[in-house]
Amino acid sequence: MSKTEIDQLTAEFFGAFDNRDGRGADVARLRRLMLPQGVIVSTAPTFAVYSVEEFIEPRERLLNDGRLVGFSEWETSERTEIVGDIASRTGEYRKSGTLDGQPYGGGGTKTFQFVRTPEGWRIAAFSWYDEV
Repeated sequence: MSKTEIDQLTAEFFGAFDNRDGRGADVARLRRLMLPQGVIVSTAPTFAVYSVEEFIEPRERLLNDGRLVGFSEWETSERTEIVGDIASRTGEYRKSGTLDGQPYGGGGTKTFQFVRTPEGWRIAAFSWYDEV
């Protein structure tokens, strides 16, 4: 059951950024999917460390202000290891959309650290590397 729950949580994470077909992205749902004290790290193209709130705000604006439209990202492969109430997942992903009127896309690798809480599995941390 844990693997299925983590698969669903990961799919919901990727779905938070989807604004295809004119719908608004629901990046705010990350507040529910993550621990409030979660840590988010980007290593490339620019190294940056974010709190949950620092990560949500600019992406919510970008995905809902009309600059980045028709956007989605999805996992293409993954490896998940579960030990008791902790889990680690490394996955390759792709992304596609239109940014400022130009095609936008690419891919990379995301790693997730999950913990089982009394409310179910949550993301404790994630990091990503975008291919250049």
